[in-house]
Amino acid sequence: MRPSSTLTAVLSAAAALTLTVTGPSAAAGATAQGASAHPPQCREKALRISASPGGHRNVARIAVTNRGGRTCVVERIPTVTFRGLDGSAQPVPPAAGGAYVLSPGERGYAAVRTAERGTRQGHVVRSLSVAADPAHYGVTFGAAAVGMDRGIRVWEPVTTLWHTSRGAADRALAAATR
Repeated sequence: MRPSSTLTAVLSAAAALTLTVTGPSAAAGATAQGASAHPPQCREKALRISASPGGHRNVARIAVTNRGGRTCVVERIPTVTFRGLDGSAQPVPPAAGGAYVLSPGERGYAAVRTAERGTRQGHVVRSLSVAADPAHYGVTFGAAAVGMDRGIRVWEPVTTLWHTSRGAADRALAAATR
């Protein structure tokens, strides 16, 4: 599994928001707050995590929404785990942890590939879990919720970073897995 990041690491990464955060509203939020102020880490209860089919076999789309009343940060790499298996989906392209800023009502999108098309390798599981920060419990989704009715085949799973649109996440996954 990817080691859990600490609040200190997230806040340190927030100091470089304009370098590590994708999306215009996130960069604008960092500028408006000044260099010395950092948005707080998002509380798990202020976030809504959702998942849906990804349009291709072994691909799921995930989203995080800030339902709170203030700007906050989540880990820029979603934590995606699979029931009964050790480890989590690895980021593509490979990336270090960092902060992704969400304004109130704003969403972040990511795409997850659980296994390459046509592979018969790996394990089949009944659910996957998604957390916006490794310190959060996250939300578990059954295979049917992500369009994999016969189970989720898992072999070298990967996830994109959070993006400002579903299309950007889909393009990032497609580019990274060619």
